[in-house]
Amino acid sequence: MSSGFDRLHRRSLRLKNYDYSRAGAYFITVCVQKRLCLFGDIVEGHMYANPAGEMVAKAWEELPGHYAGVGTDSFVLMPNHIHGVIILNTIGRGGPPWPPIWPPCGRPSCLSATDQGQPRGVAPTSDKRLTLCDVVHRFKSWTTKLYSDAVKQDGWPPFPGQLWQRNYYEHVIRNEDDWEKIREYISTNPYSWVTDIENPANDRKARIGTT
Repeated sequence: MSSGFDRLHRRSLRLKNYDYSRAGAYFITVCVQKRLCLFGDIVEGHMYANPAGEMVAKAWEELPGHYAGVGTDSFVLMPNHIHGVIILNTIGRGGPPWPPIWPPCGRPSCLSATDQGQPRGVAPTSDKRLTLCDVVHRFKSWTTKLYSDAVKQDGWPPFPGQLWQRNYYEHVIRNEDDWEKIREYISTNPYSWVTDIENPANDRKARIGTT
């Protein structure tokens, strides 16, 4: 995939004066603190999640069931980070669905539990209209709690300080072409792990002058 997305992920600046509660689709990357590979391994382009990785993937899948107006699209779990698309919409809030012309996908997960008219998981914690930052923060907080509990109860490897890096990387999806490129990037990401900028092994290769 184009290195343009890789360059994007080295920046974490929010768009100035952009309303991150507005209906739309957002491509995000969230990384583990110190890039520790806590979620599994990639072998020959395939991600093999350990129990911690399975927990993180499940938490992502359940986001729409916890928060009204929140949906998800493409997602990939990597050894020390995740890529995914979060959808904020206004269905059930007196506004039209988003996007108005090109549907995000054909999967039920693109809509929240409220939008689908059926319960999924626990009831939404609040009727407050969430921003993108709110959703990411709650995802990070919940997975941190579940991981911390498993460190004590199941002997998962501990993490120093925080499980996730403080910030996250985001990209506002502008149109269908942009969306399709991002979907491709997400789906093929495990195949690029050898050269991934988040792969700690690349730091070691750089130090000894290998490729």
